[in-house]
Amino acid sequence: MAAEMRVDMTKALAERFVLNARFEMALDPPLVLILFGPSGSGKTTLLRCLAGLDWPDRGTIAFADKIWFDRTTGVRVQPQQRRVGYMFQDYALFPTHSVAGNIAYGLRSLPPAERTQRVASVMALLSLQGMEGVKPQQLSGGQQQRVALARAVARHPSLLLLDEPLSALDLPTRMKLRGELRELLRRLAIPSVVVTHDWEEALALGDRMVVLKDGKVLQQGTPQHIFNLPKNVEVAKIVGMETVIPGRIAHAADGLVTVEAGGVKLLAVSQEPVGADAFACIRAEDVVLEPVGAAATSARNHIPAIVQNVISMGALVRVDLEAGFPLSAIVTRSALEDLHLVPGVKVTAAIKAGAVHLIPRQSSVTSVKSSSSKWSETS
Repeated sequence: MAAEMRVDMTKALAERFVLNARFEMALDPPLVLILFGPSGSGKTTLLRCLAGLDWPDRGTIAFADKIWFDRTTGVRVQPQQRRVGYMFQDYALFPTHSVAGNIAYGLRSLPPAERTQRVASVMALLSLQGMEGVKPQQLSGGQQQRVALARAVARHPSLLLLDEPLSALDLPTRMKLRGELRELLRRLAIPSVVVTHDWEEALALGDRMVVLKDGKVLQQGTPQHIFNLPKNVEVAKIVGMETVIPGRIAHAADGLVTVEAGGVKLLAVSQEPVGADAFACIRAEDVVLEPVGAAATSARNHIPAIVQNVISMGALVRVDLEAGFPLSAIVTRSALEDLHLVPGVKVTAAIKAGAVHLIPRQSSVTSVKSSSSKWSETS
């Protein structure tokens, strides 16, 4: 049987809600599992339960052939016995310790020579050579992140836990370090669980993903599968599907359906039957804006729209539109200037049929309800 981590636990979170988490994670080959969801959904609490810093109220946590927690039998493996590396959201570096001192902090049980060798090797792995005597306050945000990661992996953990590892960084640094962190996790070859609410981080870092909201596991699968095919409206909104509108299937033929939504007819790739109610979900990055009267592209949907708002997102810009329903598009700054996109301007929104994801409206209610009591694999 392949080694895996198995989680089936419940924990009450004060008076807010109860965290019900049930999922599995393969350990060989080592994967990166993303715990994804909005703030307050229970992600950090779940991470702390895996680390042994919090105890569930019931259930079990098993890692490979070891039971870490079992409420029924009373098994409670302490954090130091789990061989878990934990990287805190704020890095939690000791300001009075040097870089080398921070990394060596968890290695006090090792002989001095081995401790020195371990610190040197992990500093080389994370490109921290020459910073041995530097204090945390003298480091950049990216350097502090690497020191925190070095401290977490210096003990050669069996499992690595990272709580919002990029959230403390400014946007340009965060974008730069996404790829670097993924490469580091690949080279470390340690099964890892990463908490984030940023969809770009989830796609960049994760091999698998668990979506949480209000303490419930709503969906599990690969990040690509979940972002492209959310199982219900709640998941669609959590993963950043900017446009979610109710509609009805008016026509179906050859794998294509016509959805009437917001007074507009949309073509989508689907097998839903005629007459079925469905939510039409569209990502902003899948909407291409064209001047009115421009030659039609290969996209099946060309929808007249009026610009309502323009919001800067750094190098990109989000354009909010009225198209018979609220619709958002992500464009470059050059496209913003070329199309003169300001409130009141008329444009055409081009959307491919495959980019219109349909979620049956009836099942989106029942699947949300059932997710609170039963976990299901979706990939």
